[in-house]
Amino acid sequence: MTWTGVTLGGRSALHLLLQATPRRPRSPLFHFFISFGIFGLFLVSIVDSSFVPLPIPGITDIMLVVMAARRHFHWLLLILVSSVGSAIGGYISYQVGQRGGMAFLEKHVPPRIFHLVRNWMESHAILAVALPAILPPPMPLSPFVLAAGALKMSKRTFMTTFTISRTARHAIAVGLGLYYGRPIVRLWNSISAEYGTRALIIMWTVIIGGCTLAFWNIYKASRSVAAPQGLAPPRKTVA
Repeated sequence: MTWTGVTLGGRSALHLLLQATPRRPRSPLFHFFISFGIFGLFLVSIVDSSFVPLPIPGITDIMLVVMAARRHFHWLLLILVSSVGSAIGGYISYQVGQRGGMAFLEKHVPPRIFHLVRNWMESHAILAVALPAILPPPMPLSPFVLAAGALKMSKRTFMTTFTISRTARHAIAVGLGLYYGRPIVRLWNSISAEYGTRALIIMWTVIIGGCTLAFWNIYKASRSVAAPQGLAPPRKTVA
């Protein structure tokens, strides 16, 4: 007799019960995804809010939804980390746009939207920053952030508007993850079972490669605009 008091064919009833209990399926896809944790979210949010686009648009929002659904981190921490990262990315882009001026903006913004961005920034400065910062793709962000710096928008106004808007967007993403947690986790586990770890390794290789290239481009752009630009005619400033 075992300590459970019941034996069935040499096996305890407790042992059989544990075998019969369904185990929660492991998701190598999720574990690889989440292994970057808060630090990965912080780095991705910096690049995602800069003027250098990531290979996967809205990756910060995807990370927030999944991480909130799994509840491995407190929801306030997720919003705080992503918002601080976004503020840093926005500030870097603002500084690059401010130092590079309109010449840098024309070089990095397609001609078809250059005049639209400039007109919006000169006539609706706050709205031109708030809307791109809070709306998801395909709404472009980088042209407006660069234009805010190039057109000498007040740094305090820009940072306040940009940070509040990005925080609101991140809060919405986290809220979706919390509210629709179970369906999201089931979907994520099904993707993991269907495509396995290889697909996610490829995806994260692209993301990490994109982040590395983005930080390098940000560094090069900062160095290039730090050089003397010569005399330039005064530009209209925005509030």
